[in-house]
Amino acid sequence: MRRREFIAGAGSALAWPSAIQAQQQAPTVGFLHVGTPESSGHLAEAFRLGLAEKGYVEGKNLAIEYRWAERYDQLPLLAADLVNRGVAALFAFPLSGGLAAKNATRSIPTVFVSGGDPVDSGLVDSLNRPGGNITGISELTQKLVPKRFELLREILSGASIFSMLVNPTAGRSTARARAEATAAAQALGVQLHFLEAKDRDEIPGAFGENVALRAKGLLINPDPLFLKERDLILEFAREHRVPVMHFERIFTVSGGLMSYGASVPELFRQAGVYVGRILNGEKPADLPVQQPTKFELVINLKAAKELALTIPATLLASADEVIE
Repeated sequence: MRRREFIAGAGSALAWPSAIQAQQQAPTVGFLHVGTPESSGHLAEAFRLGLAEKGYVEGKNLAIEYRWAERYDQLPLLAADLVNRGVAALFAFPLSGGLAAKNATRSIPTVFVSGGDPVDSGLVDSLNRPGGNITGISELTQKLVPKRFELLREILSGASIFSMLVNPTAGRSTARARAEATAAAQALGVQLHFLEAKDRDEIPGAFGENVALRAKGLLINPDPLFLKERDLILEFAREHRVPVMHFERIFTVSGGLMSYGASVPELFRQAGVYVGRILNGEKPADLPVQQPTKFELVINLKAAKELALTIPATLLASADEVIE
């Protein structure tokens, strides 16, 4: 290789997207996600809307390379593939996706959406000053577990046994959620059992275990697997007549009893905006990790009627959306 060619190649590898954009009319963004286009298409669309706000439209002046992982252990290989393709920027979801991207590159700017704690996990140095080549949007979903628990208990005031469905392969995120839920159960003076499902085939067994435990209410821990398999979860919730607290509005709109959390599509839109700002020349280290300021309580009265539940008037009054 000629010396001039080597220097040019090394320089381009270290360049920020502003330089890459100058060389290419249509930069390429890598999109790394645990899930499927069918289950998370609405989130990908929200991401593209955020990009459009900053002037980038897929197929017009932007290309997006999508990588959909079925399991968490596939994320490192998919992240490495996107890096090898020389994308101008990376987007990763969830926390494990962000960690996979960070391990794959320390130069390509990366934006994540995460329910876990990005500081505790080592993904960023701090929320205000993330440092390095990575920043993003953090929902801190574990901190919402006590509130979800309280809301479900408010509907099931006489219940003393609850359960929580978690994905054991999610690592630190699941461990933190377990700790938060255990503390919330102790504060409420109720029993809490953890049900595990690492794939679709284990979800029916988890619901069967819930029946055997005589748990009166079930919380679904935020996880891409459960978002992907939401139709199956809703089906078994109806079959076993168990009141379920979900983590995203789409469950409740699809027939679930209730949900509480930040608008996940809005988080993806904000991530798209961040990627657009990076493509326009800003550096991830200068963009603080954002956190949602509004959380939605959505209640489905039709589902409550099917379960013979009466929703307290105070809870209905505080709901952001009531589906009848």
